[in-house]
Amino acid sequence: MENRIKEQQLGLFADRTSYSTMLANQFRLLLSSAAYVLMQTLRRTVLAGTELARAQMSTIRTKLIKIAARVVVSARRVVLHLSSSCPLQPLFRQLAGRLARPHFDTS
Repeated sequence: MENRIKEQQLGLFADRTSYSTMLANQFRLLLSSAAYVLMQTLRRTVLAGTELARAQMSTIRTKLIKIAARVVVSARRVVLHLSSSCPLQPLFRQLAGRLARPHFDTS
């Protein structure tokens, strides 16, 4: 459990409570907790069987979320244009295919 708490503090900035009011700090911690639940669900369901299935939150954030891409939004779809030298293109394709299926197992 200590590792999960440390992972949330370091990877999702749960320890940043620098606002002057308690309500603002509580809301920031709530957002960090919601981000942790989303990332844990992503890791457990969509990333299962990939190289990032057991990765730290900060690694997932760095490799999947903080990546340069050109986003094109149309009425029917969202297209991510990655750099041709992006080493994780096969993983992005695999994850996009898994996210397109609405029935992945959450148990």
